[in-house]
Amino acid sequence: MKKHFIQYITAAVLLAACQKGEIPNLNTPQADAITRNPTKEELNNLVTGAESGMRFTLGTYYDAMGIIGRDIYRFAGSEPRFYTELLGAGSSTLDNNTFYITNPWASRYRVVRQGNILLQAATNSSFITAPQKNGYLGFAKTIMAYQLLLNLNMTDANGIRISVQDFENPGPIVQKNIALDSIAQMLEDGKTSLTGSEILFPLSGGFDGFKDAAGLLKFNRALAARVAVYRQQWAQALTALNESFFDLNGSFTTGIYHLFGNGSGEQLNPCYFAQNSNGEVRVAHPSYALDITPGDDRIQKATLRASAASQGGLTSNRDVWIYTSNTAPIPIIRNEELILIYAEAKIQTNAFPDAIVALNRIRIGHNLTPYAGGITQAALIDEMLRQRRYSLFYEGHRWIDVRRYNRLNTLPLDRTGDDVWTAFPIPQNENQ
Repeated sequence: MKKHFIQYITAAVLLAACQKGEIPNLNTPQADAITRNPTKEELNNLVTGAESGMRFTLGTYYDAMGIIGRDIYRFAGSEPRFYTELLGAGSSTLDNNTFYITNPWASRYRVVRQGNILLQAATNSSFITAPQKNGYLGFAKTIMAYQLLLNLNMTDANGIRISVQDFENPGPIVQKNIALDSIAQMLEDGKTSLTGSEILFPLSGGFDGFKDAAGLLKFNRALAARVAVYRQQWAQALTALNESFFDLNGSFTTGIYHLFGNGSGEQLNPCYFAQNSNGEVRVAHPSYALDITPGDDRIQKATLRASAASQGGLTSNRDVWIYTSNTAPIPIIRNEELILIYAEAKIQTNAFPDAIVALNRIRIGHNLTPYAGGITQAALIDEMLRQRRYSLFYEGHRWIDVRRYNRLNTLPLDRTGDDVWTAFPIPQNENQ
């Protein structure tokens, strides 16, 4: 296992792909040079590299989550595992040693490794003031918590590693509840560091509006609200929302994003395929259009193809059309999700009128009439999950949502013998 974890971070130097200057190979003793007493420029390079690294293998992550959650199909020419193993076709099962788990898992831990180096480097730097140091520490803790959460989203009850400061001797894999508690605490620690801090480092345009200490604190609290509902900590979710950029009447798209570009050294959006493509395609699960309410403008996320796409006994006539160019941004977290978190927390605390106001904000914002269903917790949970399905389509949420509400059995099985998986296995070499 030790050897494999080291392999996970051997590409950490790639995290500096779009930076100015050079960063030592973070998998060698040269890493000591950058943590001993780094300059502001060296610390800023670490931040830029970490932000860049968060984008690696996102396409694989969203495909895997979307396929199991029956948001999408991925037809990929000669790669059958998208429509066999991920859907449990016949006797196939999830493989613990293949790209759809090993690549996202490794990418997230590379960023966590970068974050740990940033923590050590900022702590040791004599070139920055205490408030500036806290800015680096708060940012590092926030993105590390986010990266760990993405891995836990995949492996769920199988757990993740939290303690990885010593990459040669990482801590044990811990169970889900312990992992969630640790992630929540990491975000709390990040909040403490960011409060009253000073931000020196540059961030991409994906953080526009959130680049100062106050903005990063709101980003941190938005993530904390997401984690709180995963922990069923409803009052804590509402408190975190009040400290975030949540705005019940604000734009759905306000938030923090991964940016992409087609310049030298940049990355293209890995979730983009042109409409009516052949061979490599992402298409919406047929139930997306079948179940949508007539008039809902979110049907635009799944546009009709000129001809249906088929593979492995599966067919869809609608393209996934969320990211409409190869440089379109991918949200990390945005206000529409926060409105839905607010609705969920209000439902769970029996504040039904407040929940209905939030649900209607979503419904009316997508060309639907106000909610007219039952005023019970069960009915409102149904409505909230429905709105999350359409508002957060192919953003990695549906499988998580039905799983945390014990509704995996509501996901459709498209072929005889298909399965709905509860969690990805821990990568094989993690147990060595």
